[in-house]
Formats: sequence, C-alpha cells, structure tokens
Amino acid sequence: MEKILDFIAKETDGKNYKSYKYCFESVDIPKLEYEDKKGIQVKKKGETDRSLTHTKSIKALADKIGKHFPPLFKYFLDGSRRTYKVDDIAYGKRLYPIIAGQIGVGVCERADQYAFKPVNLKNPLVISIPEAANAQTAMGNDHLFFNNLIKKLNGQKFLESQKLNFSKILPYNSSPLKENGKYEDRGIAKIQDEMIALEQSVVFELVKAKKLNADSFFFLFGSLEYMKSGEAKELSEIKSNYDCVIGVSKAFNPEALSNDVKDISREIAELDDYHRTPAFMYQTERIPDVKFAVWYLRIRKKGTLSPFDGVLKIEKILVRDIQEEEGLDSDEIDRISANIINERNPVCYGTDSRWTKHLYPIYLTESYIKSKYLSDIHFINIF
Repeated sequence: MEKILDFIAKETDGKNYKSYKYCFESVDIPKLEYEDKKGIQVKKKGETDRSLTHTKSIKALADKIGKHFPPLFKYFLDGSRRTYKVDDIAYGKRLYPIIAGQIGVGVCERADQYAFKPVNLKNPLVISIPEAANAQTAMGNDHLFFNNLIKKLNGQKFLESQKLNFSKILPYNSSPLKENGKYEDRGIAKIQDEMIALEQSVVFELVKAKKLNADSFFFLFGSLEYMKSGEAKELSEIKSNYDCVIGVSKAFNPEALSNDVKDISREIAELDDYHRTPAFMYQTERIPDVKFAVWYLRIRKKGTLSPFDGVLKIEKILVRDIQEEEGLDSDEIDRISANIINERNPVCYGTDSRWTKHLYPIYLTESYIKSKYLSDIHFINIF
C-alpha cells in the first residue's frame, strides 16, 4: 500500500529516499533554549511604584489571598509539539528533509478551588515540506497548491483506514542555506509557528466567549513575545484580548535586560523565597508597537540546582495608554505574583528536573496534552 511519503513524492515530482526516521526531541543533544526573543529594549520602570528599587517579599500577601480569596487564575494554557524527520526528498539537484509534527495546545479550567477539567484541545498533525515541492511557487499559488495537496493526501486509503487526518502542509523556505543553517530548523520553525498561532486562537476564543475578566485570569505558560505586529486595527484587537492574560516563562535569559538594567542577573540569582524584582517596561524589535511589563519571581529556593532555578519570568502586555505611560499598577503586580506563588507544586512529581519551576495546574495541563499524542512509533510508522 502506498504511504504518505510515496504519495507526496509522486504528486510533487520529487524523489524520496526512505531515510531513517526519528523524533528530534528524543535524539537531539540537550541544550538550554531561552523563551526570550532578541532585541529587547528596556524603556523605563514598568510599574507605578517608583520608589521600589530592590526586591520585594510577596509572602504575606500570598498567605492572605490563599486564606481569604478565591484564586485569580481560572484558565491555564500550555502548548507543545513533537517533531520528526521522516524522510529526505529531492527536487532538482538539492535534497530537503520532510518534517512531520504532532501539535498539542490545551486549556484546563479550574472548576472549583480543588478541581480542574479540560475545556479545549487542539492536537493537529502537520507536515512541513520545502516550497520547491510546488514547481510553480514563483507564481504565488503556494496556498492553493498545498491546500489541494493536503486534501488529496487525506483522501488516501492508508490514512482513512487508520482514521487519521493531517490539518496542514506547512511549506518552508527552500532557498540555499546560509553558513551553519539547516533545512530541518526551517521545517521545525514552521511547526512551532503553527503551534503559536493555535495558542493565540485559543485566547481569542475565550475572550469572545467573555470568559476572562479582572477576577478570572488566563495563565499562558510561555512568553508573550511571539505576537506578530500588524495593522493598527489588528494590533488593537490583539492587545485587548490579552488584558487578562499573563505569560510565565521558566526558561529565560538572565542577561536579556543587562544592557539596560545594571546587575539585573545578579539580582535575579539572589532573589529570596517569594520575592520579586521591580517591574520593567520593554519593547522588542519583533513587535515594536507593543509594550510589556516584565518582572522576576522566585517561587522556590530549597532544592534548586542553579542560581536561576526556582525563578519565573512574568510578562503582561500593557493594553491601555495610561499603562504605557506610567507602567502597570504595582498592587496588580503584587496580586498576580501572590497568586502565582499559590499555584506552585507542593512536591516534586516523578524525576522531572523542572519541578522547582512547576505550577500544579500547568503540570496537569501538560500531562493532559501529552496523553493525547500518538506514540512516536505509531506516528513514524504511518509514513
């Protein structure tokens, strides 16, 4: 029976080579990847309390909120993807990798103070192949070509028999590589961008359903810096959608603000338990029309293995003119920080090295997403 790779090669006049198939996440050399983007520029203080120049304890407020108030965060989003090298394919004189992916974007809702339930899951299967697969790509018909190709692919008996469906073919740039470049990285980046777009759509859906408000915040585990800038109307819509959304990063570059904020990396490293840094206002080259408030919070010190272990980077988009001028209200920053402290994992789960930065609802959401993946062996063998 003809399989996916044979079908793609036949439909695109390419030649596939039956290359060794593997999951990138299972064989790649472990490396630290920061969630911060490059080109960060600190503009000024990011909060209204101008007198705050050193770290500040949030412990008393966290205890008070935990005893007397309901949790601030009601919805928790996590996104992940698994990517696979499934073949090489030739177009003209050049070979390109075919990258497949499983994407998982899930949301869990706090049903009450002690219970959570899944409320949204997007887990599409995708394939990333070079633009060169479309011989007429210079004519600007890529969208139509690859849409037709995915429709034909999903209609094949070998997928219908397994009740599987691919949501998209994501073409990556097939121009010659620069020094040390890899086509695999281009394909993986396309799958990563698709995951980010799905995360954004989930936020929009909750906003449209009027689920978010000042007492019902949305917790996104990851940086908010991925947003794409656009026209004024689009930008306004994006910013308003993120009014009740907090981004929390466990992998951050402690040197990202060092050019603008003296000794910030040392200040982060020396944070005591339940202390936060002052907030800073910054912009990035990628989305220059959006301003962020960012601060760092230590949720755990005992049992950590490095100076930055147990520290989270917290971001909030400044959506109002007064916030862009004066910064985020310091009481709001304290309230957000206190609620995040109250979400931390009370104990280590298994042997996960990230446990010092884990937050219990995110642990549950991540577990839910990963439970919906096809096994690596199953997924690879459908190709």
